[in-house]
Amino acid sequence: MINSASNEKIKHIKLLMEKGKVRRREGLFTAEGIRLIKEIPEADIKELYVAESFKEELPFDIKKETVSDELFRKICDTETPQGVLAVVKMREYLLADMTAKKPLILMLEDIQDPGNMGTMFRTAEAAGAAGIILMGECVDVYSPKVVRAAMGALFRLPFIKTVEDVPAWLERLKNEDITVYAAAPAVDGIYTDNDYSKASAFLIGNEGNGLKASTIEAVKSFGGKTVSIPMKGKTESLNAAVSAAVLMYEAARQRRSVIH
Repeated sequence: MINSASNEKIKHIKLLMEKGKVRRREGLFTAEGIRLIKEIPEADIKELYVAESFKEELPFDIKKETVSDELFRKICDTETPQGVLAVVKMREYLLADMTAKKPLILMLEDIQDPGNMGTMFRTAEAAGAAGIILMGECVDVYSPKVVRAAMGALFRLPFIKTVEDVPAWLERLKNEDITVYAAAPAVDGIYTDNDYSKASAFLIGNEGNGLKASTIEAVKSFGGKTVSIPMKGKTESLNAAVSAAVLMYEAARQRRSVIH
């Protein structure tokens, strides 16, 4: 049993939880909680840790390291740990993993809130999206808060974190015959005016500032459109995750109608 915070494995777990550069360098991240860990493909789990009082059966044939209850509470990112934690291998995806048939893609620029990011992953999966492209200064998808908020969608939905500029990706999507719709105050009409049953991508911007002006210009130059969501009252803008949900579920509704 591990009961010392100076144990090398425990120190490594803490580094993975707290340091994005360590996660990126090693291609590893942490996940905790019974339900979440059961969602992880066994081949992706590198190490598995359980608290000494943990009794539930796990569907993995993996050696488990036991940690004292007191130490387990200290190393976890949650206030009430469930007694199980995994060190998980990161996956790598290509655009080709998202572009089969007529894809629906979510593109995110400078999304900073972990809760929003996790919610967008869950919503994108639920709405039938083929994948997510993360651009600019987005929050680290592998941070503990995002991993928890995504509730398993992170292990099922392809995504790409790119350092390339927006025009490069817009050109790539145009070459795949994917129309990009930028969520912004629109001169092109409201979101229900378009046909999303064809290959489509929605582009959502930062929670506070929305999309950059240069990004909106680039979308237009590559044949995309701006779309707005009508609002009543004095509300100036919707939450970024809510906007993404409204747009993706309109696309999902249209695609169901085409199928039927």
